[in-house]
Amino acid sequence: MKKRLFFSFNYFLFWYLYFLVCKIFFLFYHFHLSKELSLTDIFRVFVFGSKMDLSITGYLMLFPGLIIMATSWFSGKIISRILNIYTLILLFIISFLVCADLELYRNWGFRMDTTPLMYLRNFKEVAASTNQIIAIILIIFWIIFSYLTYKIYYRLLGGKIKYFEKSDWKTTLLFVPLIGALILPIRGGVGIAPINIGSVYFHKTNEFANHAAINLLWNIGYSFTKLSETKPITYFDHSKAEQLFNSLYTDNGKTIKILNTIRPNIIIMIMESFTAKIIEPLGGRKGITPNFTALCHDGILFDNFYANGDRTDKGTLAVLSGYPGHPELAIVNFPKKTESLPYINHDLMKLGYRTEFIYGSDIDFANFRSYFVNADYDSVISKADFPPSEWNSKWGPHDHFVLNKLMDECNKAHEPFFMAFASLSSHEPFEVPMKTVIPGSDEESQFLNSIYYADSSLGGFFRRAKNTSWWKNTLFVIVADHSVRHPDNTIYYELPKYKIPMLWLGGAVAKKDTIIHTFCTQSDLAFTILNQLDIHPKNYKFSQNILSSDAPSFSYYLFKNGFGFLKKDKIVIFDNNSGQVIRQSGDVDEDFINKGKAYMQVLTTDFAGR
Repeated sequence: MKKRLFFSFNYFLFWYLYFLVCKIFFLFYHFHLSKELSLTDIFRVFVFGSKMDLSITGYLMLFPGLIIMATSWFSGKIISRILNIYTLILLFIISFLVCADLELYRNWGFRMDTTPLMYLRNFKEVAASTNQIIAIILIIFWIIFSYLTYKIYYRLLGGKIKYFEKSDWKTTLLFVPLIGALILPIRGGVGIAPINIGSVYFHKTNEFANHAAINLLWNIGYSFTKLSETKPITYFDHSKAEQLFNSLYTDNGKTIKILNTIRPNIIIMIMESFTAKIIEPLGGRKGITPNFTALCHDGILFDNFYANGDRTDKGTLAVLSGYPGHPELAIVNFPKKTESLPYINHDLMKLGYRTEFIYGSDIDFANFRSYFVNADYDSVISKADFPPSEWNSKWGPHDHFVLNKLMDECNKAHEPFFMAFASLSSHEPFEVPMKTVIPGSDEESQFLNSIYYADSSLGGFFRRAKNTSWWKNTLFVIVADHSVRHPDNTIYYELPKYKIPMLWLGGAVAKKDTIIHTFCTQSDLAFTILNQLDIHPKNYKFSQNILSSDAPSFSYYLFKNGFGFLKKDKIVIFDNNSGQVIRQSGDVDEDFINKGKAYMQVLTTDFAGR
């Protein structure tokens, strides 16, 4: 038993050290980039990357663990043959990928994933464009590296397996929890968020440092799980889809200015699960959000505003990058793709704005770290920046703590500034630090109670903000990340599942107690704000200027492999799995449905090509 335990521990250590050596090779091969890193940054490459190294090592340990457990009554000779062959095959395959990645990264600028598969049909062209000398050197290195690592393994571990003596049921019983414990390194610990690519991103300005921290094998495995999901959804030929899509964005109108200054401070407040169903001015339940209701009289309410998707990871990027949620995926899970997105903070930074994102939860949740690193915010504040005494919920500090932090940051910021805030207290499990106001122990009552708390925190923040020196020059935009099925258990594709509030207010807003009826979505927000500042960017492809005198006025949302498309007088909800319209109203004709399909095709094509 002891020999088997000793081998398992050292076999885990062997693979972990192997991946550290691979990182060293990567840094040396790209020395022209590595030399730009400080010693601290190089150290952090290994520290942050170790989580992913441990994860993939956990995966590689599953088979050996099962073999040792299943062969407790056998002599070491049988185990030796199986595990030595297993290790030899893995070393040759992984070492080949490591060597190929060295050169591919030099040419492509990102770590190897499934992208090379797209070029297999053009193998001759790829081979012809490859430097043969470098290819030969890398092949020689691959063979030598594989051979040496296997010899080291065999001398230290593999050659000793054959001396294992037969064991008994105690060994089998012991290995059951040991194999189960591998779930900890595999998922990256016991936290809420399992490990993702963004978990190893740590550098705000140097993408090479972040890429160096990635474990190559983990990255390839992850991209394989997403391989089939990134294919475009196709209804028409490309030119027709683009033509139909572009017809949605005909806008020759003049921007209607609603601000009294050209360079206001801007604070976007993304409220967790603030569905229109709980907003009284939008026809929602009374008494759930009294503070938001009162604030509506201080500003401009958009009463036909919809979320692009159904999750925080999609909604946040729709708001801050003008990019709609994919019907199957969240682009935030693909750092290579998010690098090419537009970012409202980038456009504002060009005007001298300081930009900051404040979030009370784990920045690694939903792969947000990579997104905000790519976005290059001046400051990103998350759970780790709050004292542990304030971590009073499952997710982190409750909203009033995070709003206090937002207030502090605004008070000390140089104007003009841009702040993006995301709340979390109204997320499951709906635990809030206040006396119950909405009675009931069922999930819907708990949700409403959490919304009431979030609204109370919001109200307290604005009462304080109105007394600050920066209030008079500030635009606040309150918007939800998405709607939810509560209350009333709305079906996942129906309109109330996506209708959310958007409210503009603050000293920089020239109008009060106003309602705008234009149909619009989250992906329109960044583009609309920039137009108010006389910035007219061309890279917000999926955005309309809501405050144009000739705004197209339509809303579009995506659910699991389907979409909802609506204007003032017509609605269509289409399910792509069945290829059927599952709900429609108004004068819906084939052209209207085709425009909805074209939007999905253009979006998924754009997604796949990033």
